[in-house]
Amino acid sequence: MTKKITIIGLGAGDLDQMTLGIYRMLESTDKVYVRTIHHPAVEDLMKQGKTFVAFDEIYEKHDEFEPVYKEIAEILFKAAERENHVIYAVPGHPLVAERAVQILLHEAQSKEIEVTVAGGKSFLDEMYTALRIDPIEGCQILDGTSLKKDEIQIRHHLVIVQVYDSFIASEVKLTLMEKYPDDYEVVVVTAAGSSDEFIKRVPLYELDHSVTLNNLTAVYVPPVKEDELMYREFSFLRNVISRLRGPGGCPWDQKQTHVTLKKYLIEEAYEVLDAIDEEDDEALAEELGDVLLQVLLHAQIGEDEGFFAIEDVIAVLTEKMIRRHPHVFSDVSAENADEVVANWDAIKAQETGKEDRESLLDGVPKGIPAIQKAFLFQKKAAKVGFDWKEAEPVYDKILEELKEFQEAEGDEQQKELGDLLFSVVNLARFYKIDPEEALNETNRKFKKRFNYIEQALKRQNLSFDDVTLEEMDRLWNEAK
Repeated sequence: MTKKITIIGLGAGDLDQMTLGIYRMLESTDKVYVRTIHHPAVEDLMKQGKTFVAFDEIYEKHDEFEPVYKEIAEILFKAAERENHVIYAVPGHPLVAERAVQILLHEAQSKEIEVTVAGGKSFLDEMYTALRIDPIEGCQILDGTSLKKDEIQIRHHLVIVQVYDSFIASEVKLTLMEKYPDDYEVVVVTAAGSSDEFIKRVPLYELDHSVTLNNLTAVYVPPVKEDELMYREFSFLRNVISRLRGPGGCPWDQKQTHVTLKKYLIEEAYEVLDAIDEEDDEALAEELGDVLLQVLLHAQIGEDEGFFAIEDVIAVLTEKMIRRHPHVFSDVSAENADEVVANWDAIKAQETGKEDRESLLDGVPKGIPAIQKAFLFQKKAAKVGFDWKEAEPVYDKILEELKEFQEAEGDEQQKELGDLLFSVVNLARFYKIDPEEALNETNRKFKKRFNYIEQALKRQNLSFDDVTLEEMDRLWNEAK
C-alpha cells in the first residue's frame, strides 16, 4: 500500500472561511496532525470532538525555526510509515508561508512517501479584501522571521507574515526603519476575513508594543508614493541620472563623454581624501556620493551608446571580488593579510590578458601622482627580488643621490632631484610607509602652522611685509 501524507489548509480564520471540501476531509478522519492548535478553525472543531495532534511544543525546543520545521517533517514521515495515510493541517494555504510543507514535498521521493497538497483558502485573499488593495500593482509577501532590508521594494504593497509576537515585531520594525520613516503608517491585521478580524493602523515606531500579536497576524506596509522617500534607493538615483542624460534633461549632462568627465573623477577622488583627512563623516558621505555620480554618469553613457550598463559594472565587480577572495567564498586558506595579498596577486596574474603583459611594471595607471607611481613601480620590482634586503643601503643611496644633486648644474639638477626623490620613496616603502600619505601629512601640518602665522599677524593688524623672517620663524615655533 502506498504510504501517503495529505496536506490541507485550514484557512485564515474560523470555520466560515474553510472550504467545503477541506471540511469534509477533516470530518472523514479520526486523527489530524496540525502545526498549531491556536487557530480558530481548530478550536471550533475541538469543541465538536475532533482530535488533533499539534506541534506547538516543538517550537519551544529550538532557538531557530529551521530545526522546528525539519522535526515536524520527520515526525510526519514516520507517522505515514506507521499509519499509511496521515492528514496534516496548516493555517491558511499549505503553499503559503509553510516551510515544513516545502521540506515534505522536497524529501517525499527519497522517503518513498507520496505527499499531496489538497488545497485550502489562503489568508492572502482575505488580506487583500480587508485592506482593499490590488496585488497586481506590485506586491511582496515576506517572512517576518527572516526579513532582510535588501529584499524590500518600497514602491510595492508589502505584506509581512509570521509576525506573531513582540520580539519578531521588534525585529521587523527595526528592519523597516532602515527603509521607511519612523512614523510611516503601517497596518496590523489579525484573523483577516473572520468574525475576529482586527485591523489597526499605527506608526511604524509603535509596531512592537501597540497591539496584541498572534499566529494569525500580518503587517501591511503601503507603497511609498512620495519621491523624497525614494532618495535612498539606488534604482531611483539611477533613474535620476538617466533623466538628466535623456530627452528634456540637462544640456551639460547630455553633452558629457567618457573623455570630458575624466578630470572630474580625479577631482572628486581627491575631495574624498580631504574629507577622510579632516575626519568629517558628513563631508565624506557627500564626497563619496560625488564619486558615485561619476560612476553612474560613465555607466549611463555606456548604456546610451549601447556598450555597457551599470548592471555590467556591478556584475564584473561582484564576479571579481568572489574570484579573488577564494579564502572567503571557496576552500582556499589565508591566515593573514599578507597571504590574502599573495593569493590576490597570483589570481590576478592568471586572469585573461594579465599574464601577457610585456613588462612587470605594466598596469600602473599613467595618471597617478609621480610619488605614488614610483612607490608602485618599486613594489612590483621587489616582488621578483629586485630590492635591498636591509635599510642601510637605502640610506647610502639617498646620500649618494643628494651628493649628485648638489654637484649637478642646469638641466641635470631636475634629473638628479628626481633620483633623490625616487630613493626617498624607496626608503618609505622599506619601512611600509605610504610616501603619498606621509607627504600629505606634512602638507597638512605646514598649512596648519602657516595659517597660525597668518592669524597671529591678522590679530596684530600686520601683514607679511611688516615682519622679518625671524619673527615669522618665532610664530612658526609657537604653532609647533
